[in-house]
Amino acid sequence: MFQALRRIFEIPELRAKIFTTLVLLAVCRVGAYIPVPGIHADLAIRLFKFASGGGQNLFQLVDIFSGGAFAKMTILALGVMPYITASIIMQLLIAIVPSMQREIRESPDQGRRKLSKWTRLATLFISLMQSGLFASYVIRVNQSSPGIIVPEILDVSLFGVSWLFYLTVMITMTAGTLFLMWVGEQISERGIGNGISLIIAVGILASFPSTIGSIISQLNLGSQEVGQLSFPTLFVLCGLFVLITVGTILVIQGQRRIPLQYARRIVGRHEVQGGNSHIPLKINYAGVIPVIFASAFLMPPATIGQFLGRGTWLGQLSNYLSPGNWVYTIIYVMLILFFTYFWTSTQFKPEQIASDMKKNGAFIPGVRQGKPTQDFLESTMSRITLAGAVFLATIAILPSLVGKFLGVDANISQFFGGTSLLILVGVILDTTKQVESHLLMKRYEGFMSKGRLKGR
Repeated sequence: MFQALRRIFEIPELRAKIFTTLVLLAVCRVGAYIPVPGIHADLAIRLFKFASGGGQNLFQLVDIFSGGAFAKMTILALGVMPYITASIIMQLLIAIVPSMQREIRESPDQGRRKLSKWTRLATLFISLMQSGLFASYVIRVNQSSPGIIVPEILDVSLFGVSWLFYLTVMITMTAGTLFLMWVGEQISERGIGNGISLIIAVGILASFPSTIGSIISQLNLGSQEVGQLSFPTLFVLCGLFVLITVGTILVIQGQRRIPLQYARRIVGRHEVQGGNSHIPLKINYAGVIPVIFASAFLMPPATIGQFLGRGTWLGQLSNYLSPGNWVYTIIYVMLILFFTYFWTSTQFKPEQIASDMKKNGAFIPGVRQGKPTQDFLESTMSRITLAGAVFLATIAILPSLVGKFLGVDANISQFFGGTSLLILVGVILDTTKQVESHLLMKRYEGFMSKGRLKGR
């Protein structure tokens, strides 16, 4: 293991990429502690804990994805969720608008630049809308618990509206989201791994110390009385942690190998013998992207309802779309299944694979070349994607169900399994693959001496 780490830092290019990634992620963590001007951060944290109440709810989920920035009401409180939401909208538009599909297919580079531009504009609009609702919610909370907002900034008003506070919150939080979007793009381009996914993963890891503190306090080790959390329950959670980690690795790394054969070909005056190979079809082609997309898709309507208040119909909707509610669980599972198929359909191109196989004289035993091969690949991928999507959805909701059954605090159950752990394990696997590819290009051995990562 130490030799593998030493080999990583022996490659100047890889060393520079890792250093760039670490510096940019550290900057993101610093920004998570800078409060919005005019906000008392300490009082905001106490009010957030009172609002979350320890149960599974939307505020807690948003805070986990933002790395604790939401509870502190910092400039990075919105996190990267507006960008992910904008990406989902653009991907859906491409899938249903034929003109956009044709433009991207005919000129990929220009199409990607235009898609990136539209995604950024959509991110700007969504961030402004959510930050405005956030400001309205904070003002309403400040009316019941004065002191969270500096009085001087509220005094600047026009027609009874504290326009200076709204403007400050909207500009700073939107700028924070756009900064995270830029950092994610820089990491993906100049660093190692997927930038946006790494930002979310680092935010999840930031909750690890507080989770350990919650476990120790709930075990009540300094007293003879039984604590809120018992050791048998803790062992169940640890077993669940190991089960979900292993299951996530198996789902992401698992594949079905379709055998290939090559016909004999005449090259010049020589006859080239045919050979055998295979097409690796991943069980879960999309990785943990469906989990991230499903969470991001559910957050905006629930957030809007939570901010507008419980007295409105959107407030009632937010109660149904809060983690732990059976309506949320059903919609969450359906979205994971949908986004697994949706992402696979946008990335997996059976017609192109069938065309390349025909050009190279390759064929699947028992299947004719051309359209029959394309149909075979589509049907096979559809079946294994269903198995991967169901397994992924099961892993995602299992911890919340177990935590609710055992009466475990949501902070602990969310970290030991479910969405947080799925994203964390998936991002680590993806980053490890990229590091290993750099090592293999330099003719080093793989990062792992044993297991499936080697010799892929």
